[in-house]
Amino acid sequence: MLQSIRDGSRSWGAKIIIGVMVAAMALFGVESLFGLFGDDPNQEVSVNGEPIMRQQVEMEVQRAMRSGQVPPEQERQLRSDVLNELVTQKLLTQYAEEGGFYVSEDQVDQLILGIPEFQNEDGQFSSDIFRNRLSSAGYTPLSFREELAVDVKRQQLQQGLMFSDFTLDSERQRLAELQRQQRSFRYLILDADDLEGEVEISEDALETYYQENAERFKRPEQVRLEYVLIDRREMASGIEVDEETLRQAWRERNQNADRSVAHIMITFGDERSREEAQQQAQEALQALEDGESFADTAVRYSDDTASAEDGGDLGMISRGFFGEAFDEAAFSLDEGETSSAVEMDNALHIIKVTDIDRPAFDEQRDALREAVAMDEVSDEFNEKVQQLIDESFAADDLKSVADDLSLSLQESDWLARGDEGDSVLFEPGVMEQAFSDDVLEEGYNSEVIELDEDRRLVVRVAEHREQAQLPLDEVRDEVASAVRAQQQQERLQQQAEDMMAKLEAGESIDGEWLEANNVRRQDTVTASQLIVQAAFKMPSPEEGESTYRTAPMPSGVALLALDEVTKGDPDEERESFVARMAEQLRAQSIIQGLIDDLRSDAEIER
Repeated sequence: MLQSIRDGSRSWGAKIIIGVMVAAMALFGVESLFGLFGDDPNQEVSVNGEPIMRQQVEMEVQRAMRSGQVPPEQERQLRSDVLNELVTQKLLTQYAEEGGFYVSEDQVDQLILGIPEFQNEDGQFSSDIFRNRLSSAGYTPLSFREELAVDVKRQQLQQGLMFSDFTLDSERQRLAELQRQQRSFRYLILDADDLEGEVEISEDALETYYQENAERFKRPEQVRLEYVLIDRREMASGIEVDEETLRQAWRERNQNADRSVAHIMITFGDERSREEAQQQAQEALQALEDGESFADTAVRYSDDTASAEDGGDLGMISRGFFGEAFDEAAFSLDEGETSSAVEMDNALHIIKVTDIDRPAFDEQRDALREAVAMDEVSDEFNEKVQQLIDESFAADDLKSVADDLSLSLQESDWLARGDEGDSVLFEPGVMEQAFSDDVLEEGYNSEVIELDEDRRLVVRVAEHREQAQLPLDEVRDEVASAVRAQQQQERLQQQAEDMMAKLEAGESIDGEWLEANNVRRQDTVTASQLIVQAAFKMPSPEEGESTYRTAPMPSGVALLALDEVTKGDPDEERESFVARMAEQLRAQSIIQGLIDDLRSDAEIER
């Protein structure tokens, strides 16, 4: 979970200032940062006597939550991951400092000079930007340098461990040979249809399986909930909206849609005065009112002769195309409507909207009806939500709250923490509230849960039952199914081994072999990847011979016959990639080994 967050860091500055410090400011204010690395009684854990503060954990948690990469329901797991990560960092820092790792003042200076967050538009370090960024984050130059130096020491330690590992040429060559190797094999799969005889399940087998797998047959801790839901959409569903209101909403929704316009332009300045232009514009408007077509009027009056020849057409325009005054007129008109004279840039414009690029009214009717109805019930919705907040906080039940709000008190079946479903009770945050101490232990109503902008929910535990072992009779069918599948798999495995023994003795068997020729390890073939993996674990056969193996499958058993192993052709790109991956995995293993060792010897007190 934390890896994707760390991968997003672009530099030392982004990691230290932007990531950690912004979260701290949002949670605790700037002043809290000055004491971040000092003594604080609010200690979360002690690592070899050195504290990790609860504040540090919370900063990282909130940073991750605000990144959008962690869903709310995983916050508890995230907090645990963050704390473990901070413990690991503390252990590595202590180990590096005990080992004498050193970062010079000059190294720190060079790193700071290279941090993009401290550079100006020309890519040069700016002392003013540096001071301002640190000040806004609550850092002093000294405390920032100290934190940066600690980070560098940890990086030196990890890089040193990684570079201490190496791969011999012979090892690299052997890895390449294995990577390019190709295998040709045959296989057949035995499933339930191939079983010889019926699978009979005894009572003893049921009892034994039940006892050996008792954990599988425990009923989890469960609650049965009462809840009250306020749903704005449901409230809006009963609102009647008349046709004219819908059409007005349609016009308003598409008010800024692109539109085709025509105009008549009458200029003033050199050849005519403004008053003369206004008089001519009035004559043109009167002609339109008297029934003359816009195209004919444009030919007679418009000084824009190019568009006048085309009826004044200006084509399709978007808002902002001709300026504010033109937009105000053109985008206030409906299709077929004509404006009065609009003054702009030493000219008067008479504008007509000839077409609007918008969905048809019928296409948007349902969405418009819902939107208008939602607006109508908004005040009532907000009043009900406030009433729900006030009454549920003080009430000893939810029935009275539901009655006062004229809502239904709804009830759930038995639910466990990890259950999933389509009900509102399975939306983020609800089950966490249901199993919180206040609701589960104290018996209070939950806080009002904001599911989204249109729904609010309050839950209350009606009944609670602890985790319990379910009796065999109650889970008999489930146990029988598991025993049947187990015994079926065992029978198929035995059949496959008997068939393999016959093949190894030179006898033939019944069955239709499927072939896979010249397959490499990562090839996608018809055979299951489980079969490919099994084929590459088999010993190479002698020339002209085959080796055999069985492999368990999700619902059956595969019998494999490996016929040939060839060296295959070199693939430099693939082999180079595999070599790099192998080196990275070994390096990670080394670092993880150190971390495990440090943890085993450390005194970690929570």
